[in-house]
Amino acid sequence: MRPVRFAPARFLLPLAALLLPACIARTAVDIVTLPVKAASAGVDAVTTSQSEADEKRGREIRKQEERIGKARRKCEAARKRGEYDEKWCPIAQESVRY
Repeated sequence: MRPVRFAPARFLLPLAALLLPACIARTAVDIVTLPVKAASAGVDAVTTSQSEADEKRGREIRKQEERIGKARRKCEAARKRGEYDEKWCPIAQESVRY
C-alpha cells in the first residue's frame, strides 16, 4: 500500500500559483494609492465646505433659540411667583442673532 501524504499539495499548489499574483498585484495597488488617499483625507479634514458651515451655523442658532426659550420660561415662572430672576430674565430679553 502506497502512502498518500502529498495528494492535497498537488491540488493546492496550482491554485495558489493562480491566486498569488492577483494578491500581490492588489497589495501593490493599495501601497501605491495610499499616499493619495491620505493626502485627500487630510485636505478634507482641514477644509470646510459651504454645507458644513451652514449646518454648523444652524446648530448655533438652534442652541441660541433653545437657551433664550428656556430663559423666557424660567423668567415667566418667576414673574408668576412675584419674583424677578436676575439670572434668567436678562437672557430672556435677548433676541436670536442671525
